[in-house]
Amino acid sequence: MDLSSFLKVLLRHKLTLVLVPLVTVIITYFLVRNQPDTYLSSGQIATGIVDQTQKSINTAAAVLQDQQVSQEFSNLIAMIRSKKMLDQVGYQLMIHELSSSTPFRKPSKLFLTLNASAKAHAIAVYKKFYNLRQPLSLFDPDQRGLHDLMASMRYDDQSLLNKLTVYRDGNSDFLFVQFESEDPNMSALVVNNLCQEFIAYYTLLVKENQRKAVNFYSDLLQAKGDTLQRRLDRLKDYKIKNRVLNLSEQAKSLYGQISDFETRREQSEKDAIAYKAAINEIDNQFDPADRRYLESSMVRINQQLMRTRTQLETVNNEYVQSGFKPEYQERIDSLTRLMSSQISRASDKYIVNPMVNKQSLIAQKLTMQIQYDLAKSSAGSIERELIRLNNRLTRLVPHEAVVQSDESAIQIARDEYMDVLEKYNQTSLESNFSVNLRQIETAMPGAAQPSKKMLLVIISGVISVLFCVLILFVLFYLDNSVKNPRELANITKTPVLGYLHKLSGSTFDLRQIWNDTQSNDEHRRFKNLLQSIRFEIDNELKGNKVLLVNSIAQDEGKTFLALNLAYAYALVNKRVLLIDGDFTRPDITAAVKAKTFIEDYLTGNLPINELASTSKISTLGNKGNDISLLQIASSAIIGEKLSLLKSNFDIIIIEASALNTLNKSKEWISVADKVVTILKAGQTLKEHKKLHINYLQSLPNQFIGWVLNEVDKGQVPAEQQA
Repeated sequence: MDLSSFLKVLLRHKLTLVLVPLVTVIITYFLVRNQPDTYLSSGQIATGIVDQTQKSINTAAAVLQDQQVSQEFSNLIAMIRSKKMLDQVGYQLMIHELSSSTPFRKPSKLFLTLNASAKAHAIAVYKKFYNLRQPLSLFDPDQRGLHDLMASMRYDDQSLLNKLTVYRDGNSDFLFVQFESEDPNMSALVVNNLCQEFIAYYTLLVKENQRKAVNFYSDLLQAKGDTLQRRLDRLKDYKIKNRVLNLSEQAKSLYGQISDFETRREQSEKDAIAYKAAINEIDNQFDPADRRYLESSMVRINQQLMRTRTQLETVNNEYVQSGFKPEYQERIDSLTRLMSSQISRASDKYIVNPMVNKQSLIAQKLTMQIQYDLAKSSAGSIERELIRLNNRLTRLVPHEAVVQSDESAIQIARDEYMDVLEKYNQTSLESNFSVNLRQIETAMPGAAQPSKKMLLVIISGVISVLFCVLILFVLFYLDNSVKNPRELANITKTPVLGYLHKLSGSTFDLRQIWNDTQSNDEHRRFKNLLQSIRFEIDNELKGNKVLLVNSIAQDEGKTFLALNLAYAYALVNKRVLLIDGDFTRPDITAAVKAKTFIEDYLTGNLPINELASTSKISTLGNKGNDISLLQIASSAIIGEKLSLLKSNFDIIIIEASALNTLNKSKEWISVADKVVTILKAGQTLKEHKKLHINYLQSLPNQFIGWVLNEVDKGQVPAEQQA
């Protein structure tokens, strides 16, 4: 796509680019000159979303992220602009228009058709739906009619929305509501009513949701409380039934007692072993005779001490079973002292010579024997008590598993209950607070807005210009026609020898144009272009003399080119033979009123010397009859005849029929040295024409290029023009 070409298109249509916007501006001016002034009113709503001064002791008032804040404001703006809110305002406006003596707007045609009863009915319906906060149903004929009445007055939701602006001021906590209309009081009324309706509806929604939440948590709290109480009652009944008080304390006490008894058992066993070893050591100090005497004496002493020892064992067992209470220890100590005194008296009474020297050993043995017996007795008592305590501990294990399971379930139920209780208290607290939304700025009737009439006029002009440019661009983009030599070369990929402008005037005399030395600029430029083409052809001929001029279709300008090339060659002192080879339309024959014909020459009826002319241009016409070249003579004869002509002329220019005549043109190409094809500018090279172009491209040794005819002067840069 060539930008310079598009700019040329715009220059060619500059009149259109001026007239269309001018007409548009004039029409717009007359349309908007009677447009009424508009008035803008603005109100302000504080939301309390990001303003901490609006926060109460709400525990849920956490810091919101920017995205959450933006979403909150987007939801509020969408609710203000919703159909439900705008319908509420529309109902109020219609009630005002129907009941007030000073309406905001001129009545519409539909409004004027209402009688008194219809107005009363409309007011009643509008009030009903306003109180119900419901939209009119378009399925109901009566409600649809009332909706159409609102729309005719431009009070429907879409009409109001077009003049309504709701936005958040930067990152502030405030929403601005603006409305523009032709009445200042109406603008203020719409803004104030919309803010009030929005705040009331939003408060209603919030309170209703809070009420539902409180009821839900209340029921859930009751259910969780009942579950907790049932589990507590079940645990209590189980403890009562199984006589279980505090298992953990009981188990702890049993573990302590078992540990204490095990320690005392070990101590008793150690004491018994120690006493037994001491007794054996004392026995080893006596000889056999002394031992027999001692044993007989001990029997008597043991008989005396049996009763006291029995009492001591009894008290010792009670001491163990009581858990080693101090009062039993005192009785044990008392009985121990008693036995010691009995042992002393007994040893003094029965033990005499010959063992006076070993009397102290005997007393020690008696004492140790008693202590040994007490230790063994204590070990047995302790063992029995350990068995009893372990049995009690074993009986506690099943109860512990059941109690732990119940207590775990109770803890879960208690946690759930406390969680629900916290949410219930929080929701109840929130429900007692008022909604943070409030209108902090009441809308007032505003001054007239700056007139947009001139702006609309300017915009209409600019848009019309852009529209025209767009249309021209689309046409230019879709235009595949050949308009200048460069485009032709790009499309065909073959050389372009030159181009010609279209001469002004319906008729002109070529002889006068070429022979007039005082020609005008147009003719001078035309001749320069022809001479340029002639020069390019000479370079391509390279000594050859037979040049064929044809075209793809009729009326491309091949006759015109052939005639002018003949004049151009004549001006450079060339002897030129111009042959009219178009048997379908012999235009050259008619133009020059030829006296000699190619048919006669090829058949031998016209000697070559008769072609001699005093002028530099000789002509061979044809008799028409719509025949082809080979119908006149064979290829060999034609070749001989043309060779004879080459020896008598410097250049032979043959105009052949168009390529769309098939063999009639191609037969001439077969005998020509070089071929030049003329194409009329402004046409699109469609598929059937591309077939002929491909044929010409298949003649690399003959086809030398194109000449583009009737090129618009604006398509060629000024520096390239002749």
